[in-house]
Amino acid sequence: MARAEIAREAAAWIEYLSGERRASRHTIDSYARDARFFLAFLAEHQGGLAGAETLKALEPADLRAFLARRRSEGLQSRSLLRALAAVRSFLRFLEKKGLAKTDVFGAVRAPKKPHSLPKALSVADARDLIDPGSRAGEAREPWVLARDAAVLALLYGAGLRISEALSITRAQAPVGRIDRVTILGKGGKTRTAPVIAPVRSAVEAYLALCPYNLAGGPLFVGARGGPLSPRIVQLAVQGMRGALGLPEGATPHALRHSFATHLLGRGGDLRTIQELLGHASLSTTQIYTAVDKKRLLDAYADAHPSADHPRAQK
Repeated sequence: MARAEIAREAAAWIEYLSGERRASRHTIDSYARDARFFLAFLAEHQGGLAGAETLKALEPADLRAFLARRRSEGLQSRSLLRALAAVRSFLRFLEKKGLAKTDVFGAVRAPKKPHSLPKALSVADARDLIDPGSRAGEAREPWVLARDAAVLALLYGAGLRISEALSITRAQAPVGRIDRVTILGKGGKTRTAPVIAPVRSAVEAYLALCPYNLAGGPLFVGARGGPLSPRIVQLAVQGMRGALGLPEGATPHALRHSFATHLLGRGGDLRTIQELLGHASLSTTQIYTAVDKKRLLDAYADAHPSADHPRAQK
């Protein structure tokens, strides 16, 4: 796919991503695959193995042709954006060694990132997910069911990310008159989230049943007393989806989306919701206005007498 020098540097780039950049294994594997595809494409496109002279002579048309090829092979915009980022990272690494140039990227328009709306649950579905009674009859210890219910209550009732809920320590537990919790969110930003009485009650119910001494440690623990893994909560919700007949979009993170969407639907203002969610930019929060607008349009189509709906035939 590439001449020996470039192949050696590709291996060094992967080491760089893993070591200095501390990229995740998923990112490293994806970037390595994208780079291989790029070098293979160049070998075919240019009629020979890619070397330094090839990479320094790249034109915008070459990159556009690469993206077009990958799109023809079924890649969607998100994957194309990642592929472009991977190739840019690889060529920047080579550029520092005089083996490539990256100014060509300035003339290439990146694929548009798809605009996807957060998937919010209905109020009834959200309540079913956080109700410990929904899992009555499961062969699980009562304290485990209460624990999962408390975690999910924090996601829906306080708008926390699952990582934020699991980062709460026992000393920070929102119980009794402690009606707020301070957490470290994305980007290392600290925020304080209010915790309503029903959520505090769910945490108290868990603490009353938990068999472990949590002093000095995390609030939520696993079956053996260690920190609770997000995967355990995700699997619990996955099991509840089937039992309750909930949609595939019913995930722990969907509860956070539901928190924002339902607040907006009840008249909450965007600035307040932005603060509660810990969004750095209001534009990130504004996407929920589109979610709420869609909900209103669906309600209109479902209920208005002029809509093409069975109710209109009565």
